[in-house]
Amino acid sequence: MSDRKNIFFYYLNSDGLKNKLDALYQLAESNGFTIVSDSDNANIIVSIGGDGAFLQAVRKTGFRQDCLYTGITRSGESGLYCDFNLDNFDEMLDTILHEEMEVRRFPVIHADVNGETNFYCLNEISVRSTIIKSIVMDVFIDDIHFETFRGDGLIVATPTGSTGYNKSTNGAVIDPRIPCFQVSELASINNNRYRTLGSSFVLHNDRKLQLSVQQDGNDYPIIGLDNEAYSIRNIKDVTVTLSDKVIKTVKLKNNSYWDRVKRTFL
Repeated sequence: MSDRKNIFFYYLNSDGLKNKLDALYQLAESNGFTIVSDSDNANIIVSIGGDGAFLQAVRKTGFRQDCLYTGITRSGESGLYCDFNLDNFDEMLDTILHEEMEVRRFPVIHADVNGETNFYCLNEISVRSTIIKSIVMDVFIDDIHFETFRGDGLIVATPTGSTGYNKSTNGAVIDPRIPCFQVSELASINNNRYRTLGSSFVLHNDRKLQLSVQQDGNDYPIIGLDNEAYSIRNIKDVTVTLSDKVIKTVKLKNNSYWDRVKRTFL
């Protein structure tokens, strides 16, 4: 992989991190890499700081399809997207330079809001009420009405995002090799008058999900995109599909997705 020589580091400033980064820079440069200050010039984008930093790095750099992403955790941090730690950064460089790399390809979901604004998400998109009142959404699958949801909101997660917000609502953990996305409920109302499926459901990658928001007071629902939140006025509908985009990351040997799930949760 000798053509992959330009590295961009994404991180949030914190006490003590600058000194550690100086050592990383020196180590990278001594191995023939070039540190760039503009992510557009990089073919390797490295996030420092766990899964939150990794998600931000992907979003802030535009879900690049022509580069590799990799995540580095700090002491005491863990991450399902991050194979490396600050203490084994040299192992990452050695993998890129000298070994036949295994590259993971993580699926991305695409969201179209009101037919006007487009977003991509690596983890999940959520639509939630911002007032003390249930949000009402008609749920369509491939343009066919499925249910009318009443509750706090809905989460649509990628397979890798299934271990995040989705899992906290008792959604299933999905193998990222399965091309699909998952829909999970937030505090749905189920009684003699109102009824939803009451469980998560999984859609194949060629399905289209549409959430049509009823304008009954929830005029400013929160749209959660990975770990960022947007308030968009008068959201009428959100259409979600699995994108053709994938995020490519460097994979260490003997460190599968399920190895990381086990370390994180069991």
